[in-house]
Amino acid sequence: HIRPNDIWRDEDTRLQRYKGFAAQAFAKANGIDRLVWDTPRPRIGILTTGKAFADTMEALEELGIDAKVASEIGLRLYKVGMPWPLEPDGVRAFAEGLEEVLVIEEKREFIEHQLKWQLYNWKPGVRPQVVGKQDEHGEWLLSPDNELTPGMIAKVVAQRLSHFHKTDRIEAAIRWFEQRENLNAKFLTPTKRTPYFCSGCPHNTSTKVPEGSRALAGIGCHIMALWMDRAETFTQMGGEGVTWVGEAPFVEDNHIFANLGDGTYFHSGLLAVRQAIASGANITYKILYNDAVAMTGGQKHDGELSVPQIARQMLAEGAKKVWVLTEDLERYPAGTLPGEVGLHDRAELDPISRIARETPGTTVIVYDQTCAAEKRRRRKRGLMVDPDRRVVINPAVCEGCGDCSVQSNCVSVEPLATEFGRKRRINQSSCNKDFSCVKGFCPSFVTVEGGKLRKPEKQTLDLSGLPMPAVPLLTGATNILVTGIGGTGVLTVSALLGMAGHIAGLASTTADMAGLAQKGGAVWSHVRLAPANDQLLGPRIMTGTADLVIACDAVVAADKAAQNLMSAARTHVVANANVAPTADFVRDRDFDFRTAQVKKAVETAARGHDFVAAERIATALMGDAIAANVMLMGFAWQKGLIPLSLESLEGAIELNGVSVPFNKQAFALGRLVAHDPARVEALLAPPVLLAQTLDERIDRRVADLTAWGDAAYGERYRTLVGQVRAAESAAMPGSEALSEAVARSLHKLMAYKDEYEVARLMTDGRFAAQLGDSFSEQRRRTYHLSPPLIAKIDPATGRPKKYTIAGWLVEPLFKLLAGMKRLRGTALDPFGRSAERRHERAAIGLYVGEAERLLAGLTPANLALATEIARLPLDARGFGPVKAAAESAVSARRTRLWAGWPGEAIAKAA
Repeated sequence: HIRPNDIWRDEDTRLQRYKGFAAQAFAKANGIDRLVWDTPRPRIGILTTGKAFADTMEALEELGIDAKVASEIGLRLYKVGMPWPLEPDGVRAFAEGLEEVLVIEEKREFIEHQLKWQLYNWKPGVRPQVVGKQDEHGEWLLSPDNELTPGMIAKVVAQRLSHFHKTDRIEAAIRWFEQRENLNAKFLTPTKRTPYFCSGCPHNTSTKVPEGSRALAGIGCHIMALWMDRAETFTQMGGEGVTWVGEAPFVEDNHIFANLGDGTYFHSGLLAVRQAIASGANITYKILYNDAVAMTGGQKHDGELSVPQIARQMLAEGAKKVWVLTEDLERYPAGTLPGEVGLHDRAELDPISRIARETPGTTVIVYDQTCAAEKRRRRKRGLMVDPDRRVVINPAVCEGCGDCSVQSNCVSVEPLATEFGRKRRINQSSCNKDFSCVKGFCPSFVTVEGGKLRKPEKQTLDLSGLPMPAVPLLTGATNILVTGIGGTGVLTVSALLGMAGHIAGLASTTADMAGLAQKGGAVWSHVRLAPANDQLLGPRIMTGTADLVIACDAVVAADKAAQNLMSAARTHVVANANVAPTADFVRDRDFDFRTAQVKKAVETAARGHDFVAAERIATALMGDAIAANVMLMGFAWQKGLIPLSLESLEGAIELNGVSVPFNKQAFALGRLVAHDPARVEALLAPPVLLAQTLDERIDRRVADLTAWGDAAYGERYRTLVGQVRAAESAAMPGSEALSEAVARSLHKLMAYKDEYEVARLMTDGRFAAQLGDSFSEQRRRTYHLSPPLIAKIDPATGRPKKYTIAGWLVEPLFKLLAGMKRLRGTALDPFGRSAERRHERAAIGLYVGEAERLLAGLTPANLALATEIARLPLDARGFGPVKAAAESAVSARRTRLWAGWPGEAIAKAA
């Protein structure tokens, strides 16, 4: 009999290995027939590296496996310092005598393959089994293409250890993770916070292609065109467009566009263009010159690069044709560009793209527009002129058609809930003054020059009587998850918490998951606090162990990634009740943000929750929504959810050195909201309330139609809706769905926005009050209109042109037109004979006739279909060609729906 310690004490260095063959050789040399060990021989090893090592340590801690337990169950852990080449001697010493090695590494099996190569010639029975990305049966264990989380690692470690050593804790952990997997499999994220082009980004326009064309994505911000349905597939940096060279001979398409960033062009993209030219491919490269390496923070290119240089180089390489499109034609005076290069305004992208599409060979469009984020930075530093103009939308005129979003692809065009449906507004805080939105075919846009955004009066917070909370005693690790939108100061909150922990003498870690967050995407930040460093083995929060979630954006908190860290038995959530619009709204005018589902997902996943109108309060009392995040932190601290002292938190704010008084006040405001919300609410202007009942909605629409026409016109509406309500009540008592649909649709049709109505809505005083509330001064107003009697067709768009008309000229005309509304529809009406106006008048009678047919055959069984038919006019929104296109789509749907109406002939319905 011999104990392991006896071997370790021997001075012979050969015996120091005490593993596998060395121990057997020692026994044979000393005539020992059998070794009886006091502890089990190591049987399983875990080999890991980098971030995965920290997560593995955290996983072992969660499973209750420390060094002592690992020794008892025969577990070894090996941390690889350099993944390539894998050092053989240390790995061999680690693997000798083991039955299995579990390799835990991020992404593909880089270390795992090397380990298998090194162990390949070991004798069967001596060579350990190696598992990692897949198990011994070829089933997936660890994802090769997604991030590994501590929870994923803990589950796999528990499963593999159970083959060698079973404990109640390990078995319970396996059941726990299986339950979480089942929950995750059933969980549907209510809505996603998808990264998107910044407000005013040149790629909003530059990545557009003519109808019927295809485009390839490239490396850079513009790769986001992939999920905007503007591009397909991509290659490595410098390979942009090369896939087309191989694809072209085998497809019917004769041409393709390829997006190529200016930084990539200088780095290696020139080689891709050169190959396309050499192969004779029919391809148009759009070299997107935004004057910055924007995706990674706005650095300068790694060398001299200018648009004229690119143009000359492309001609020298053999491009068939080169165009330069720019936001500022004055940048290129005569002689700046080669004579063969066409110079055009960026608005001509579509016609130039069509010419390029029909030109055989490789063509190049250099699209020159400065990165919007860089413009913002340079304007703040006085390095670039800041246009003294701002865009404003009159919501009363706006139809909510979404054409402004189609034209601009801009996230600063946001939804605005009104009594008469969802309209649009410009977020003045995020707007980068690209002005593409005014191209939307709509008369509601006005630009204000010399307008200074009005700041709310600074409020003096009365903190008298504000008690100190019971700060929890920190005995073990506390896990705080901060979620939010990139670029809104979310990481500032996590940094403040981490620094406050350091000031308090605690162990603290922060791990930020940002990705494309700077483009308005989701941000998660893991903050961990503990009394000692050895209680924080990994920086990331384990599955289901978040103690507090500060949800600066509830949409991100409702996402599966955040939900996976929350537990209904442990987690408390402090969330911003104001749900910011997601990028989906840009492409879908009627996108459902599913606010109720977002809130429910957060509530269901947590033990406790507080939803705070943080953005509304911060904007009203602090003058900037950016204060909402620190305010939520103050709210959570006052509720006793953060185990840090007031001194440490305020000390962290001071050390941060940015907007110190502002952030201290935001923190104090959050405390006050937590303690006395009524006192804060008293400081706010009452919110605009929408009608809550059908009777209220009808009354408001009667008042609006009376202003549109006269009292008789309003009462005609009330009578028609009353008939529908009576018939619906008789068919299905208690139901108001059909009446609601008719009330909204009939009002929309009867209050059509002709020239007289637009003039009235521009001059009835509400828009002037809106401008007065938004701006402290206004030097000049400009309207963007397409006057029906003089507007010519724009050959580039096929639409009537829009003109910019000074307010001093158009506003008196608006007042005149508003007073002439009695001419509407008469022989003296100069606008009434147009096809659009005749159609609008006829649509009212047609709808009333349809409503009568619906009521005649209404039953509980077809009420839902009747309601859907009655709602159709709500989708025919917009002005001119936009409304015509919408009505065409509605007409097709109308035919399909009426085909399912009992006893109704399709022809009659049409």
